[in-house]
Amino acid sequence: MTLWTLIIVASLIVLVEKLAGYLVPPAFFEKTAPRRVSGLLTVALLSALVAVNTVTTNQQIVLDARLPALLLACVLFALRVPFILVLIAAAVCAALLRLAGLGV
Repeated sequence: MTLWTLIIVASLIVLVEKLAGYLVPPAFFEKTAPRRVSGLLTVALLSALVAVNTVTTNQQIVLDARLPALLLACVLFALRVPFILVLIAAAVCAALLRLAGLGV
């Protein structure tokens, strides 16, 4: 099976899954449990993606300047700092740590 065949098959599976979602009645999502799970599932998947991209490089765990920058961003978000300032602060933090030789 070639790479393009895999991509087409995966795309078709995602399309069918998406279309199947329209068959779920709206009353199902008005219940407490499904509404709560659907809201938390998005956060959990995004958190997992961020965690994997922060501490891995070439399938190895690497602790470099990205981790302190992410922790700083989390603290600033908890303090309700505007998004653009969080991005700038995290980028400056990572840059300074890399300049100091503490990052890749």
